[in-house]
Amino acid sequence: MLEPNAIPALSDNYIWVLSQRERDAVIVVDPGEAAPVHDYLATHGGQVAAYLITHHHGDHVGGLAAMLETHPAPVYGPASEADRIGHIDHPVAGGDTVTIDALGATFDVLDVPGHTLGHIAFVTDGVLLAGDALFRGGCGRVFEGSHAQMQASLARLRDLPDDTQVCGGHEYTQKNLAFASRVEPDNTAITEVIAAVDAARREGRPSLPGRIAEERRINPFLRWDDATVRASASAHAGRDLNTPAEIFGALRDWKDAS
Repeated sequence: MLEPNAIPALSDNYIWVLSQRERDAVIVVDPGEAAPVHDYLATHGGQVAAYLITHHHGDHVGGLAAMLETHPAPVYGPASEADRIGHIDHPVAGGDTVTIDALGATFDVLDVPGHTLGHIAFVTDGVLLAGDALFRGGCGRVFEGSHAQMQASLARLRDLPDDTQVCGGHEYTQKNLAFASRVEPDNTAITEVIAAVDAARREGRPSLPGRIAEERRINPFLRWDDATVRASASAHAGRDLNTPAEIFGALRDWKDAS
């Protein structure tokens, strides 16, 4: 199984490096800047076998060109955003698979539009590379797609196996959980995770990855079918909300304004 390692970058990004014991190869995911990855490789070693890109935003691809100069490797990324990203020599879309022989790993590609229209996620055994689609306790803003698109994307991710590690692109967990506790003030699972995350951050450790089973319990953006979440979203919107897309949209607007 691949081991995901979170490398802090920029102000609050994570670049993910996937490795495996006894294999001298790594996969680099969404290199928003090059220097932290260079430092990681200098310390831990490993040949870059591939780059996986989830979407076109600069904080996820800004270091790709510099990385390729010193660590050339195939680049897999969203076909519909390839022109905006550059350097993608293996464009992929939902339904495709990506096999990285150097690590004996195969990824399923999922279309998860909403944050951007061409956003994709990569899933392998026990690991979800979510980009900015799903965070621990939250989700990305809807910049290019619709609320209905984003909710449908999250529904796909919510159905992944319980123990799937969620490797999101930002350290937003404390803010996400603060909002989650406003939506569900009596949800004790949220309170417990807040305590654990606060302790990790005090020690300088990443709060990620989370796991899908936990997200189903604490993440309001995956809990549109929970009666308390629906009631809370409806009360904030000032009208009765009935569909998953409506409930998700009200929650996203609420979070954006908070």
